[in-house]
Amino acid sequence: MSEDILLDIKRDYVLSRLRDGERIDGRRFDEYRPIEIHTNVISKAEGSALVKIGNTQVVVGIKLQPGEPFADTPDRGVLITNAELVPLASPTFEPGPPDENSVELARVVDRGIRESEAIDLTKLCIEEGSKVWIVFIDIHALDDDGNLMDASALAAIAALLTTTVPAERFGVGEDFPLPVRDLPVSVTSLIVNDHILIDPSRDEVSVGQYFMTITTDQDDNIVAMQKSGSYLLSEEKFYELIDVSIARAREIRQLLKDV
Repeated sequence: MSEDILLDIKRDYVLSRLRDGERIDGRRFDEYRPIEIHTNVISKAEGSALVKIGNTQVVVGIKLQPGEPFADTPDRGVLITNAELVPLASPTFEPGPPDENSVELARVVDRGIRESEAIDLTKLCIEEGSKVWIVFIDIHALDDDGNLMDASALAAIAALLTTTVPAERFGVGEDFPLPVRDLPVSVTSLIVNDHILIDPSRDEVSVGQYFMTITTDQDDNIVAMQKSGSYLLSEEKFYELIDVSIARAREIRQLLKDV
């Protein structure tokens, strides 16, 4: 049986269950798969975390080094986010330089951290105008079973929470915890007809590419949104999407605090 036929069968099965008001794995439409957060998983990184959402797995490592600030922010540290999607994680990923998917993933994670001001970058200034700390966030997908976006964003903030600035190593003072002051959480939904599916699995993704990722801070403010695909939402559905995203983000944020 060809791959295309299998994909069609899978798509028809997902859609038939949705018509019956059900998801193929029995979850509610607004329910996440089980979430696991493991920190300090990379000994040579300044901070790290492994996050599992169902069978989706992402590891994030944090590295810091002194460097020059941007000209327009001479007294603020620098944040750089990269994502690597290797073929080992999914048959749809290809070897080579970052493609549009990895660029989008890194951009959305970066935007949530940056716009929420999760890191106090003013405390990462060593010498104004000449030397600041550069924070590198490296995202590595280990297994893509759907919703890499939320797993990556959660792993990034979990890794940042465990990060120590290695000042002693570079002779610029004593080590200190990375100044993290907010906990942005991303919640991704798949829009299928009139349904909103939180945390879509890979099988569910087979029915469409209409996604919305909403990132909120710890005060429930929306700090970033990412829309993929061309579709329209009614005002009622849009506010429903916002409400459920905020509610799920609160739960995930509490899980992060507990860990």
